Amino acid sequence: MSELDRTDLKILGALAEDGRLSWRELAQRIGLSLTPTLRRVKRLEEERYIQGYFARLDESRLSGTVSVFVSVRLEKQSVDLLASFEERIVQSPQVMSCFQMTGDADYILRVVVKDLAAYQSFLTHTLTCIPGVASVTSAFALKSVMLRSSLPL
Repeated sequence: MSELDRTDLKILGALAEDGRLSWRELAQRIGLSLTPTLRRVKRLEEERYIQGYFARLDESRLSGTVSVFVSVRLEKQSVDLLASFEERIVQSPQVMSCFQMTGDADYILRVVVKDLAAYQSFLTHTLTCIPGVASVTSAFALKSVMLRSSLPL
């Protein structure tokens, strides 16, 4: 993988800010002509600095307004149990993100649901039915202060 220079960082920043930029607009924004811009974008994609393009959807209108951070402890941390949990959790559309952790929790999930009844249903019919789940602790977000879509470059 090659080193990122200032122009690469400009490309990444511009695309993170607006992934719908036309190639011509991107070239103008970063101060290069179209061909070198396209060459750089292609290299950044091939080297996996750019892993895809997506639209940010209105989570609250589509999934719900209740955001829950869920700490999950497993009975033990065997390779099979960890893999089984991860396989099951990625199939749950309510889970927006899942991180394996150090410390008291084995996993932290961010779950989005429309209301408390939907969370209770997820908890009792999905999460606690996964083999090996020993305990679950839920913390409800009061409001979203900030949600970044781009990295500090």
